Amino acid sequence: MNQPDRLDLPSELKRLREVQAQQPLPDWITRARRLGALDAVVREHRQEIADAIHADFGCRPREETEMLEIFPCLSAIRHALRHGRRWMKPKREWASLAFLLASTEMRPQPLGVVGIIVPWNYPLFLAVGPLVDALVAGNRAMVKMSEYTPCFSQFFAELVARHFQPDEVIVVNGDASVGQTFASLPFDHLLFTGSTTVGHHVMRAASTHLTPVTLELGGKSPAIIGPGARFEHAVERIVFGKMVNAGQTCIAPDYVLLPRADVPRFIAAARDATARLYPDLANNKQYASIATDRHYQRLTHLRDSAVQAGAQSAKLAGVEDRPLQRLLTPTLLTDVPDDMPVMQEEIFGPLLPLVPYDDLDDAIDYIAHRSRPLALYLFEQDQAQIDQVLTRTHAGGVSLNDTLYHTVQHNLPFGGVGPSGMGGYHGEAGFRTFSHMKPVFHQTRINATRLLNPPYGKRFRQMLEILLRRG
Repeated sequence: MNQPDRLDLPSELKRLREVQAQQPLPDWITRARRLGALDAVVREHRQEIADAIHADFGCRPREETEMLEIFPCLSAIRHALRHGRRWMKPKREWASLAFLLASTEMRPQPLGVVGIIVPWNYPLFLAVGPLVDALVAGNRAMVKMSEYTPCFSQFFAELVARHFQPDEVIVVNGDASVGQTFASLPFDHLLFTGSTTVGHHVMRAASTHLTPVTLELGGKSPAIIGPGARFEHAVERIVFGKMVNAGQTCIAPDYVLLPRADVPRFIAAARDATARLYPDLANNKQYASIATDRHYQRLTHLRDSAVQAGAQSAKLAGVEDRPLQRLLTPTLLTDVPDDMPVMQEEIFGPLLPLVPYDDLDDAIDYIAHRSRPLALYLFEQDQAQIDQVLTRTHAGGVSLNDTLYHTVQHNLPFGGVGPSGMGGYHGEAGFRTFSHMKPVFHQTRINATRLLNPPYGKRFRQMLEILLRRG
């Protein structure tokens, strides 16, 4: 059922729409049951999920899959089960002063059928995360998996078919042409996670039907080491954020801005941190492979072309590249010409340029004059400096004195800004993304609106003056 050659995608969407129309506002029991089914998909198949992702990558440490995918999935489901019933309740208030005793209401209503397009780098979490929000909001969903993770994508389709009713969630597998067809369907909302380049195509396809979109893209997420940072701590957290999943993370630090005099110190500290986090990296099975040959070749080209243009490279471990295993040596780059691809494109791998600055204002200006990133990391203890950076820069999200972890906070939306995306989800923000917050005005039997009816005479003008004075 989930094979692309057996699925008529427009017909499947129509079928889900028809079923949703019969139950347009699922009760909490129904939503909780669907969330429970999703919990069973993840919780009961942890081992097989990790094995499938490992098979796709060549080497994906089980520990990273459980920490970065399984844990946040289960945590998101648990949070939705704990708070979803409250999110569903209409929010009522009095009407504005001029219209008392009337009242207003914001009534959450499911959008209908949601489309979710999943990337390859975190194929479980980036499928389940938005699916949690779509289901707790009362929607049905179609999920397009990545063709770059064939083992996991097929297994996930089988698990969903096993745990869900066929008119609740449909998983679609197939190549880029299937993805193009999927993006052009008239969903009630479409969420895409992936590159900015592909995001342009997805948004263009969705515009045919004016389908509202949430785009979780990427960009070059900077890490700033401020003059008052705890330097060794900053280096370790940046190395951690860059090397988990071998840097194949949309919010991984993409370059580091640091005081000019601290560049040699950073290189030494990064090597020490790498040795602590990934001892004997040449034989360490907890360091991930690059997912595909194409992505591996792209990364080596980014690194080698920068070196040929005059950049200096500093390996973080005494290990050579292993193309057959797609193991790429983690490398720092210094003196990188700003027009090189490694400074223009999102890296998405274990390469990390160092960009020195003479004054924190220079670092802020460097970020402000570039495309707005998905994440920003600042290491600093002085609150005035922190406020300066937060005020003068834009980013989808920020972590202070750490990396990555702002994305797994249920009370914070996850999303980009400008070229790094639009819209957000996670927690209540995700519930609202996949709901229409329908505004309702409740008029009372006794009211003064007749005073505003035509013909517009003296009494009307008196009432209008009162309204204008009170705003």
